[in-house]
Amino acid sequence: MTTTYRTAAALLTAATLTGLLAAPAAAAARPETPRPESWALDGSGECTFPMKKQIEGTPWPLQRVLLDELWQHTKGEGVRVAVIDTGVDDVNPQLREAVDAKAGKDFLKPDKNNPGFGDEKRGKTDGTVDEVGHGTKVAGIIAARPVNGTGFVGLAPEAKIIPIRQNDEKNSGKADTMAKAIDWAVAKGAHVINISQDTTQTLEADSPMAVSIAKAIQKKIVVVASAGNDGMDGKLKNTYPAAFPGVLAVASSDRNNERAAFSQPGTFVGVAAPGVDMVSTVPGGGQCVDNGTSFSAPYVAGVAALLRAKYPDWSAAQIVTRIEQTAVRSINDRDDYVGWGVVDPVRALADAPPGTPPATPTPDPVPPKPPAPEPARLALSETPQERSERLATYALGIGGVLVAVVAGTAVVIRDSRRRRGVR
Repeated sequence: MTTTYRTAAALLTAATLTGLLAAPAAAAARPETPRPESWALDGSGECTFPMKKQIEGTPWPLQRVLLDELWQHTKGEGVRVAVIDTGVDDVNPQLREAVDAKAGKDFLKPDKNNPGFGDEKRGKTDGTVDEVGHGTKVAGIIAARPVNGTGFVGLAPEAKIIPIRQNDEKNSGKADTMAKAIDWAVAKGAHVINISQDTTQTLEADSPMAVSIAKAIQKKIVVVASAGNDGMDGKLKNTYPAAFPGVLAVASSDRNNERAAFSQPGTFVGVAAPGVDMVSTVPGGGQCVDNGTSFSAPYVAGVAALLRAKYPDWSAAQIVTRIEQTAVRSINDRDDYVGWGVVDPVRALADAPPGTPPATPTPDPVPPKPPAPEPARLALSETPQERSERLATYALGIGGVLVAVVAGTAVVIRDSRRRRGVR
């Protein structure tokens, strides 16, 4: 039996009271562009799962990435990425080998009466129950394995996912359960933590969630969080946990590398990543499409996983800086809409310059201005010195000519006299 998955924005509303975390950050509305039939969306804009048909083509965010070049050093083997979300399904063939169910945890109580899940899923507490589909999409963008029949694959297809269920369509997740989920991820050996949830409620630096994140970063764990989808008005505001120090906050960009209209701007934004028409895995099998900063964050988390595999000794700040410093920028500095720019996975994974990698990003150097051309000198008249030099040159020349003429004349006269015998 299938379960219907509506766009997260339709099902999940932001919670800003009593410490509740906002629902997973999906876009407020689906794009108006027509969708190919292969996306298998019905007329009501709903996506059912498990999907019987796969999306055959390569999604546009992956078309921009030279995967062979991206994966020339690593595909993320040995790296563990915790997905703190609505759970991560491990039945989908692209996630079956990616999910470490033994390390997972469910901080909520699965709905045992949900008819969309088989008996093998009811009552499980390992984080592999995903009644919404949101966390499964997030995990797929990070580490989905390649399979026949689809061009979709995760950016780090050999990384392992730690499934942690902390929220659902009822906004059951709270700030304290988020803190516990982060602590669990740390205890289970996570190298990267992805949090595609947010709240606009101000959380202080001594709050349980802030303390848990700080401890994770101290252990070289890269924490990636979505910026949120309340940016239609363009007003700056902080969202949490994205705004906590050390967290890499990710906004959404569109096909033109511009901020997606729904993406929340703010002084805390680190980078932007594709967040429109994002293909990913759904519970049970197949793929579906959604929009939002929820799906931009795992795109960046996948890059972070590759960097952690390539540079295991780097700190979290150094990996974050590498992603920010290699992003495609529209200006030399950062801005509040796309941060340091749109993430460039291949450039981020290119060999780093020798020396200690920086732990904070810097603006691009401004090229020096070329020297101003010297104005052409225009002489309107001679100076007295120039006139004297000119006349002296003339006199010297004339004198030389006269000497030559006199000498030549004397020779001619002498030779003439000799021929006549005149002495």
